[in-house]
Amino acid sequence: GSFSPDFLDGAGPSQRCDLPVKLLRRGCGPEFMEQSEIKVEVNATVSSTQVSPRDISITLRPGSEASVIVAVKQLERYPVDLYYLVDVSASMQENLDHLKTVGVALSLRMTEHSSDLWLGFGSFVDKPVSPYINVHPSKINNPCSDYEIRCRPAHGFHHVLSMTGNMSEFTRVIKRQRISGNMDTPEGGLDAMLQAAVCQRSVGWRPEAKRLLLLMTDQPSHLALDSRLAGIVTPHDGLCHLENNVYTGSTRMDHPSVGQLSDKLLENHMYSIFAVEKQQYQWYEELVRLLPGSYLGKLGLFQAPNLIELVVDAYKVQSTHLLYFLCNFFLIFVMIQKASESVYFNITIGMRSCPDDGEDEDVTVLVRPVGYNESTIVRIHSKCRCSCGPMRHCNDDSQSPCKGTQDSSNQEQRPDHGLIKDSDRDSNRNCRGDGSDVDCSGRGVCECGRCVCEQTRLGTVYGKYCEIDDFSCPYEGGLLCGGRGVCVSGECVCEDDWTGDSCGCSVSTATCQSANGLLCSGQGRCVCGKCVCEDPRHSGDFCERCPSCQSTCQSYWKCVDCHLSHGLSQKEAGHCNNTCAPLVGYMDDVSGTATLANRICSEHNCTLGLCTFVVLWI
Repeated sequence: GSFSPDFLDGAGPSQRCDLPVKLLRRGCGPEFMEQSEIKVEVNATVSSTQVSPRDISITLRPGSEASVIVAVKQLERYPVDLYYLVDVSASMQENLDHLKTVGVALSLRMTEHSSDLWLGFGSFVDKPVSPYINVHPSKINNPCSDYEIRCRPAHGFHHVLSMTGNMSEFTRVIKRQRISGNMDTPEGGLDAMLQAAVCQRSVGWRPEAKRLLLLMTDQPSHLALDSRLAGIVTPHDGLCHLENNVYTGSTRMDHPSVGQLSDKLLENHMYSIFAVEKQQYQWYEELVRLLPGSYLGKLGLFQAPNLIELVVDAYKVQSTHLLYFLCNFFLIFVMIQKASESVYFNITIGMRSCPDDGEDEDVTVLVRPVGYNESTIVRIHSKCRCSCGPMRHCNDDSQSPCKGTQDSSNQEQRPDHGLIKDSDRDSNRNCRGDGSDVDCSGRGVCECGRCVCEQTRLGTVYGKYCEIDDFSCPYEGGLLCGGRGVCVSGECVCEDDWTGDSCGCSVSTATCQSANGLLCSGQGRCVCGKCVCEDPRHSGDFCERCPSCQSTCQSYWKCVDCHLSHGLSQKEAGHCNNTCAPLVGYMDDVSGTATLANRICSEHNCTLGLCTFVVLWI
């Protein structure tokens, strides 16, 4: 901000407070600039377990930035909730059998990392409507009737077992599960994942635990808009729709989009694990790139040892993703550094600009590592208002320009009113710029020798003579004067390296240099970094092409022809002076002219026919 008393007379604080480079461009001296201090303060009173620090305060000004480091360390022996979400279509029969032995074995293996493991279970197939399932009456209740096997009806999602630390109960529930069946290849896995994530009360996710959502399938999954085949066009609302542990929205709403599923997993602190067979690995490899905090395992068989190692590996993976809120006026940049036990996020927050009203603004940014239920609060205080120097002197439009000045007409009553008028006239001359015959550029009134600029809905008028504004000049890229100049008297006054009506042209001529080192081949001018050819016969990026121009030989031949036509003496050859004098010397006889013609032909590699013609003519 500027606290110079004469800087931008009539301007409000929003014009006097700006980036240093812009204040310098507008004529503010560095000695009058007020620089707000950048501060970073950590509140050490707020305790943390896995994410630290938990509370940070930052003070920024426009154009400045500050960096903080957030450390994420997964505690040992941390509680874990693992929910098995299993595809129970007919092709998964063998894999379901393998799962029946995994509960106790996984519990024993995880004691190395966590002393508090809870497991839950749910199943899915697909939306139970045509064309995803066979809707023949004999197939609806038993999709496997052709094989004389009793199968479960197809279902979008069944929540079977809430989180429990009882491994025997988990094993008992798994052993009771039976397969189902459907028609098409893709399954409703993403639809079921969203319900398992958002139905926290039914599933029993613990607030303090690390949450792992494991999807087991041997097929790809349906995506948003696939449900149009069944006449289902209502987008998913992202809410829980479980009644008696059955997903009731399966036949009413579309599959969730990948973006919607990602948001819900982040919102509910979920790590997603995909256990898929090798044939589907590539499909899910593309999917996990769009789901922060997800982990993919390629399994040949869903046997207990393979599943256990997949879960343990996913548990040990450290989060390298952050979820944060971003405001219009700030820019956040994150760098990641991994250590053996921790991940460090170097977060740089920069302030791009101030609000339009120029007021200070406090913004809270919530920074949360994906999959963790702890976060860091970053409180940003923006310094947009200026204290205007040690004397607290700010230019305020509400202040009268006569305040603090002595008006001789008020000190005493003078009979000579003409003298007072002359004094007022002299004072008003201070309200006119050089060459102007209008007070305050016609956009203000002159009071006590100073301009009070008018207020307009179009924008702000300011300056010593109300000659500057922020609305009446050409725009480029949505910015007045392209953001590279100041609008003075309706014309853009550009920065040093820019020119043009809207300051959109670079004054650099480097892009106009032709191969011979000349500017535009010596045939044009460099305008906005491009050659403008002065001779209409010339063209090309550097005015280097001229199909209709005569060759050098032809030009010189015309000189010889001119001398022959008008005589050889200097007096008679005066007609040739304009074009030939710089090219050839005058010859006293015909043999001299012949010598000249031969020299021209040899120096410029002219064709033999042209030279012969010249010599014979001579």
